[in-house]
Amino acid sequence: MTLATSKHYNTHMGMICLHNAAIYTGIAVIENGSVLIKDGIIEDVVTNERLAKIPLPSDLQVVEMDGGIIAPGFIDTHVHGSGGFDTAHGEEEDFLGMSRCLVSFGVTSFCPTLYPQKEEQMLASIRAGVASMGKERGARIQGLHLEGPFISCKQLGVQRPETIKDVDIDFMKEMYKASRGSLSLMTVAPELKSMRDIIHYCVAKGIVLSAGHSDATYENMMEGVQAGIMHCTHMFNAMRKMHHRDPGLVGAILIHDELSCELIADGVHVHPALVKMLMRDKQDMKIILVTDALAPTGLKSDQPMYANGEEVYLGEDKIFHRKKDDVIAGSSLTLDQAVRNMIKWGARPASALRMAAGNPATLLHKNLETGYLIPSLRADIVTFDKDMRVTRTYVDGELKYEAL
Repeated sequence: MTLATSKHYNTHMGMICLHNAAIYTGIAVIENGSVLIKDGIIEDVVTNERLAKIPLPSDLQVVEMDGGIIAPGFIDTHVHGSGGFDTAHGEEEDFLGMSRCLVSFGVTSFCPTLYPQKEEQMLASIRAGVASMGKERGARIQGLHLEGPFISCKQLGVQRPETIKDVDIDFMKEMYKASRGSLSLMTVAPELKSMRDIIHYCVAKGIVLSAGHSDATYENMMEGVQAGIMHCTHMFNAMRKMHHRDPGLVGAILIHDELSCELIADGVHVHPALVKMLMRDKQDMKIILVTDALAPTGLKSDQPMYANGEEVYLGEDKIFHRKKDDVIAGSSLTLDQAVRNMIKWGARPASALRMAAGNPATLLHKNLETGYLIPSLRADIVTFDKDMRVTRTYVDGELKYEAL
């Protein structure tokens, strides 16, 4: 069967066929296949041999992949900004600007991540994030990630101490009310007094709890696990280190197979040798690639840069540092580069792609809608050339980005 192809196609009408590619479904790899999309949904994923035997509509629109790669769209569960847009501003345009920027890196959905802020400012940022949902013109806002405010002053990283709070269940309820049920993920320090109250409340509301910015001992973390904390924020960073008399939070994550973890795979936040150790000791389905990217990500480094209200600069190490004291402020990583890095450090392409798509989808959803290329799921798709460079990004079957 010969398929007529066109570079000019309408994603709102008819069926689309992404033809002739290696397909990483998140479960299996099809070496030579095609993905059929209809009405924003994955209609089918087939081998080219099978495609030649099934009836197809006469108005089928074919996108020739020329042996490239098709994978589920990426989900970034920890990202503070991109392209100059910053969640800390508390403005809808920042959330929507991030949405437009992130699709160029293969991201089809994301959790805008809020820094700890003064109470009214934090509530305003939450409300702005919620108000942005449904208005996106790029990546979909999957839900909000609160990185605090119930974290440890002993493991602040770049967080400002005046914004950190003792556990306050009433304020937790205020934040949830402001979110209208759209809090997906929250970073907490398990060792804080009365943290169990927060854990029970969040688990009941379906909020995923992640241990981070924490000085938790191994015992503290295991108490948190028993209450419902099953994940950790930026593994190895801003947490108590492993010691031979106290495995700490790091040890707890490594020891217990059921626990999952974020990983900033830029080669600086975590040394590549430790990344290799993590891949050896954790199932690849329990590692979730994140960027922790800041607002200046993607901007030229010769202009003033700000993140969370403070001036930062991009160091020779390609990460952002707070200008006033050189403290690491966050990452300039993009999720497509994280995937390429993981492959360079020894991960199988299927595993690296799953860490950026299927794994975060599984973390966030009881009923999966995306993260895998399976019929009936959303057509959130990223395509690559043979060098793993993003060529196209589709959100709900609509083309949102195409490389020039």
